[in-house]
Amino acid sequence: MNSEGNKMEKTATAEKIRLVDLDAQYQTIREEVWSAMKDVIENSSFVLGRHVKGFEGSFARFCNTRFATGVASGTDALVLALKALGIGPGDEVITVPNTAFPTAEAVTLSGANAVFADIKPETFNIDPAEVKKKITKKTRAIMPVHLYGQPAQMDELKELCQAHNLMLIEDAAQAHGAEYKGQRVGTIGNVACFSFYPSKNLGAYGDGGAVVTNDERIADKVRMLRNHGRHEKYCHEIEGYNSRLDALQAAILSVKLKYLDEWNEKRRQHAQHYDKLLSSVKNVTTPKVLDEVKSVYHVYAVRVKDRDLLRRKLKEENIDTGIHYPIPLHLQPALAYLGLGKGSFPKAEEAASEVLSLPLYPEMTNEQIETIVDALKQHVK
Repeated sequence: MNSEGNKMEKTATAEKIRLVDLDAQYQTIREEVWSAMKDVIENSSFVLGRHVKGFEGSFARFCNTRFATGVASGTDALVLALKALGIGPGDEVITVPNTAFPTAEAVTLSGANAVFADIKPETFNIDPAEVKKKITKKTRAIMPVHLYGQPAQMDELKELCQAHNLMLIEDAAQAHGAEYKGQRVGTIGNVACFSFYPSKNLGAYGDGGAVVTNDERIADKVRMLRNHGRHEKYCHEIEGYNSRLDALQAAILSVKLKYLDEWNEKRRQHAQHYDKLLSSVKNVTTPKVLDEVKSVYHVYAVRVKDRDLLRRKLKEENIDTGIHYPIPLHLQPALAYLGLGKGSFPKAEEAASEVLSLPLYPEMTNEQIETIVDALKQHVK
């Protein structure tokens, strides 16, 4: 067989490297997970109850906050946080266009208007200088996203909030356990919102989310809103939602939370291995992590030209990749009514055309990372 044939045979038989391998993690905690689920089922404790309460307490301690309230999804966490802060019609919330759609969707679902500020290209996070330009009399809150597991520049944003009497809402959906100047995310703003989507650093086996805060009034309002606007059965003080964290998911999350610091450290080690191997590869820009932060690397995102071609080449070699995110929010069809066309946020748009997420999860091996980098070296021009 000729060399080309050997190459094809190797590609066809090579073990696939997934972007995220949830089964690999499950196998390490399988017995604990099934034991926790069995306890929920055998005690018929399906809605709220001790499993949800237990997880909320553990997650609050993990985040170093006084309160954590489990809700049905990360999107709901954002919506309920906005509602709890009294943000609604006529208000503006400044956030970033380089993120997942639910960030802006939550603002509009609360009745407020999403206003975008461009990013810092080296970190992909919101640029405080651009935020400052967007503040108006209608602005009620700034909502940075700790994208890819790296906290935004919170000191500058906090100063803007204090100067203009604004609320600071952390979208921490990708940043469980990340730190800014030694302080865990979730404790810096007025309130923070987490997602437990399965692929997150702390992921459920379905949807789930949480709102954390040190403000008892905010926590109390979120608890009411998630449960039809009530504290007591049949007594509804306000109109709310059905957005309770499922007890089975809470039990699973309680098992996984015990390992989260360890898993995050493994992510950092893998990222460092990528950094070292890619340092000599031209035309590949590796993630820049600021000195004052501790990233949890939810995503290892590089920047490359001809991204889509490279992605196809890696797929041919059984290597999964992702794009977080290919369409900036201001260019999403659902938000066309904002009238923000191409060129409105050039830095976010450029990132969207170049960013490529490489496989990263705690259970990866160095050999897998080396295989990925070897493939990159072959195909990056």
